[in-house]
Amino acid sequence: MPSPVLDPLLQPFHLRHLTLRNRVVSTSHEPAFGEDGMPKDRYRAYHLEKARGGVGLTMIGGSAVISPDSPPSFGNLLLYRDDIVPWLRRLTDDVHEAGAAVMCQVTHLGRRTSNYSGDWLPVLSASPLREPAHRAFPKAAEAWDLDRIVADYAAAALRCQAGGLDGIELQSYGHFMDSFLSPSTNHRDDELGGSLENRMAFPLRVIRAVREAVGPDFVVGIRMMLDEDRPGGLTYDDALVAAERFTTGSGGGNGGGIDFVSTIRGSIESDASLAKAIPSMGTPLGPFLEFTGEIRRRLNVPVMHAARIADPATARYAIREGLLDLVGMTRAQIADPHLVAKIAAGQEERIRPCVGASYCLDAIYDSGDTKCVHNPATGRELHVPHVIGPTIGRRKKAVVVGAGPAGLEAARVLGERGHDVVLFEANDLPGGQIRFAASNPRRRDLIGIVDWRVAECKHHGVDLRLGAFAEPGDILAEHPDIVIVATGGLPNTSFLDAGEDLVADTWDVMTGSLRARGEVLVYDDHGGYPAMDAVELLAPTGTRIHYVTPERTLAPDVGSMNSPAYLRAFAEHGVTTTLAQRLRSVHRNPDGRLTATLYSEYTETETQPLVVDHVVVEHGTLPNDGLYTELLPGSSNLGEVDHRALLAHEAQTVVRNEAGRYQLFRIGDAVTSRNIHAAVYDALRLCLPV
Repeated sequence: MPSPVLDPLLQPFHLRHLTLRNRVVSTSHEPAFGEDGMPKDRYRAYHLEKARGGVGLTMIGGSAVISPDSPPSFGNLLLYRDDIVPWLRRLTDDVHEAGAAVMCQVTHLGRRTSNYSGDWLPVLSASPLREPAHRAFPKAAEAWDLDRIVADYAAAALRCQAGGLDGIELQSYGHFMDSFLSPSTNHRDDELGGSLENRMAFPLRVIRAVREAVGPDFVVGIRMMLDEDRPGGLTYDDALVAAERFTTGSGGGNGGGIDFVSTIRGSIESDASLAKAIPSMGTPLGPFLEFTGEIRRRLNVPVMHAARIADPATARYAIREGLLDLVGMTRAQIADPHLVAKIAAGQEERIRPCVGASYCLDAIYDSGDTKCVHNPATGRELHVPHVIGPTIGRRKKAVVVGAGPAGLEAARVLGERGHDVVLFEANDLPGGQIRFAASNPRRRDLIGIVDWRVAECKHHGVDLRLGAFAEPGDILAEHPDIVIVATGGLPNTSFLDAGEDLVADTWDVMTGSLRARGEVLVYDDHGGYPAMDAVELLAPTGTRIHYVTPERTLAPDVGSMNSPAYLRAFAEHGVTTTLAQRLRSVHRNPDGRLTATLYSEYTETETQPLVVDHVVVEHGTLPNDGLYTELLPGSSNLGEVDHRALLAHEAQTVVRNEAGRYQLFRIGDAVTSRNIHAAVYDALRLCLPV
C-alpha cells in the first residue's frame, strides 16, 4: 500500500480552472432520493457524506431531465424547473465546504422512459424505435422538437450554473442525444441521418448551445458510449471521431466544446446489454480499463471511467498506468462513502467492500430507491450514521447467537460502541445463508459481506466463538445485559399437502448434499435468488431441469442487473419454465421416481403431473427460534420490541418482567424470511442506541 504522499489516487488534478483534491470520483447516478424532483435534504446528505469521506468530485442527478416530455423513469431530478436552483445551491455549498467539487448530469431521456407517466407527453427519439427496457414507443422528433430541446438543454445548464455547481456532464448513451449519433437508433432519411457527419449534427448543436449559455469558464463534460459493441451500433472508430469533434465544438479545445469525456462501452437498451455495460459480480474487475486507456491516448481532454472499479488496487492501477485521469468508484462509495478517507489514513483494509451485488441499482425498481446490500446507512444519512461513536452510557455485556449477516452486524455495532460482546456460532465458519449463496462460483464475492464483518469484530475486540452450539446455560453463564438471537431460519417445506419428506430444498443443492441425476423439478415459491442459484448450479451437471413457479413472471425479486446471468444459464442448458403453477404434492412411484402434482389458480384445476427424479423446493425459511423461546421467561422485555423507539433510533426500555435479568431480541431470519439488507438493517438500528 503506497504512502498517502505517493498514492496516485490522492494526487490533485486540474480540470480547467477547477482543482480536484484527488483523482476519485463518484460518477453520475440516480439514487432516487429526490423529493418532488428536487435534491432536498436526503439527497443532499447522501452526497455530503461522500464529500466528508474524502471524494474529489461527486456527481449528482444521474440523468437529471431537462424537459417535461422526458418524464422521470427512476426518480430523476427535474432540471426544467426554476425552483431546483436553491436546492442545488444548498447542496453545492455543503459539498464545497466539505472539500469536494460537485457536478450534475444533464439529459433528455428520449425513449428511455414511459409514455404513461409525468405529463403524458409523447416520448421522443431520433426514430420511432421501441426501447426494450422501458417499452416505450417513441415518436420521431420533428424540427420544432429539436429547437425546443436544444433550448431546454441550455436553460438546464444555466440552472446548474446558478445553483453553484462546478460543472455539468451531458449524457450520451441510451438517451435522446445519442439516439441521433448511433446508426442503430437513427434511421432518419433527412439531414440528421445517414452519414456520421449528419448523425453528429444534433449532438454538436446541443454542445454548442450549452457552451454558449454557460460561457468558457464552466466545466462541461460528456459521458458517452465509445463503442456500442453490437451489430449495427456505433463503432469505436465513429465514436472516437465524434468524441474528437465534441471536444472542440464550434471553437477551440479550450472554450468551444467538451472539457472531459467519461467513457461507456456497450448499450443499455435491454437488461442483457445493461448488465454488460455496468458489470456486476462474477465479472472481471475493471473490464473496460484498457479500452478506456486507448481512448485517453487519442483524446486531448481528461478522461474518466467507472465500471466495476470496486477496490483501491484496481483504481490505483488505472491511474498509475495512465489509463484514466479520474477514476469512478461509484458503487464502491455507495458501500463505503469514507473510502477515500480510509485510504488516506492508511486503513484500506477497513473499507467496507462493494461485493458487486448491484442491489444499489435493482433496489430502485424493487423498493423505490438505492440501497447497498450491506450498508443500511447509505441513503439514510439523515438518521443513521456511517461512523459509529462509542456509547456514553454504561459498558454492557452482550451475547449474540448466530454469525450470519444479522448476528455479525449486531456484534460489530455493539463492539464499535464499546460493549463487551460474545458471539456464538454453531458452525465452524461464519456467514449463515450468505455462505450458501456464495457457493455459486459467480456469486462468491458475497462472502466479502461476511469477511469484512469478521475483521471488524476482531478489530473491536468481539469474542468470536465458532463451532460453539449455544445452549441457554452457555448464554446465562456470560451474565449478559442483552441477548440478541440471530439464529436464522430453516427451509420451509410445510406448504405441501403431501410429500414433504420426499423433497429436497435449495440448501441441499448449494451445500452439495444433493447428488442430482436425471430430471429435476425446481419449484420456486420465493421469487428471489435461492432457486435461481440452485438452477444455475444444477444446470451444467447434465440434469434436465424443469423450473416451476406460481408467479406470472420469472423470479420477480431478481432485478434487471442480476437476471441476465441466470437467464443465460437457462438458455444455455435448456431449462424449461412453467409459470403460474403451484406445486401441491409429491408422491413416490413404484420405480422410485417422483410424481409432482401441479395446480393452476387460473383454471382452478390440477394440470399435467410431472414425473422427475428429484424435486427441489424454495419457499423461504421459518424461524429457527427454539433458543429464543427458551430464553423468553428470563428476559425483562419478554422479547418485545418498541417499534416507536426502534424507528426513532432510541434505546429499548420495555419492561414486561421485573424479575428478568437481560433484554432479549431476535433479528434477521430468526424473525421471518427476508434478504441480506433487512437482516443487517435489523441489527444496525437495534444496536446503535445501546
